[in-house]
Amino acid sequence: MKLRLTLPAVLTALLLTTQVSARLVYSDQIDLQFRFDERSNRDQRSQYRLRYYPQLALANANWSVNSFVATGDDFGSSHNTRGSSHPDHIYMRRLFVRHSNRYGKTEVGVIPTYKGRVSSSGLSKDGWIEGIRHVRLLRNDSALELVIGQLDSTDAANALALPEDLDYLELEYSAQMEQAQSFEVSIERMTGGNFLRGEYRWKHDVTYTLFIEIVKRLDENETKTVGGISGSWQFNSTALNYFAHYSYVSQGFGPRAELTEDFLGTGHGFSGEIEGALSSQWGLDWFVRLDVVDSVSRVLGGIKVSFSHP
Repeated sequence: MKLRLTLPAVLTALLLTTQVSARLVYSDQIDLQFRFDERSNRDQRSQYRLRYYPQLALANANWSVNSFVATGDDFGSSHNTRGSSHPDHIYMRRLFVRHSNRYGKTEVGVIPTYKGRVSSSGLSKDGWIEGIRHVRLLRNDSALELVIGQLDSTDAANALALPEDLDYLELEYSAQMEQAQSFEVSIERMTGGNFLRGEYRWKHDVTYTLFIEIVKRLDENETKTVGGISGSWQFNSTALNYFAHYSYVSQGFGPRAELTEDFLGTGHGFSGEIEGALSSQWGLDWFVRLDVVDSVSRVLGGIKVSFSHP
């Protein structure tokens, strides 16, 4: 199994030379997944995924060093396919310093693609941006986010390369309206295009949340539209979580479509997933998922487990 950990020089120097008087606290989270993948246009395959989130924080302080290591070799995917003809990849995809306080947070380095919850029209949660993010908390449960950096190579082997050009910009305003409704509006510059993204969510209760998301490409007459529902319900005293959405991505939308999910590209798409607990004591869950894009379908099923330390 190949492991490549090429650290940005600036973060390496910070870790080696900074003298810390406060106690360092280590924590991590590990997610494992095994799934069976059957596509209508390809052979069946089995896959596995490892996600590792280590953190080194200063006790009684607001500073931390965070990382993300995952299997897979692409921006929108973190799965390895089992079989002798498929290499087993694992790469460090993120490494950044975070400072947080009651006014918000700042992240510098190879940072996540998200500030909190991942939207269906956002970039993949397995991806990365080389740059800086600042989130400023405002009054009335609102926030302003600014991200500046580079999103160039989608090869996970090059995720930690130092940025050579600033080609990524995001300015987002998000707000919570009462307790049930929320929205986001953002202006984005990425993958050589300019975009305007809007999102509205209405949470009835834990049973279901409705949402609609629209991304308009400003330099071309192209759009992406997503509408869906998520929530949970009880089935024979068993709690089941579900998620489903319909999406349409016009043909000229650009590579931003594949940076959200490696299967759902342009055209009409549907994705639905149900998951439940196999063992709450061990954090073991099962899941079944169906994806359809135009005439191509994919059925996924498997198990996943998550545990953390401390």
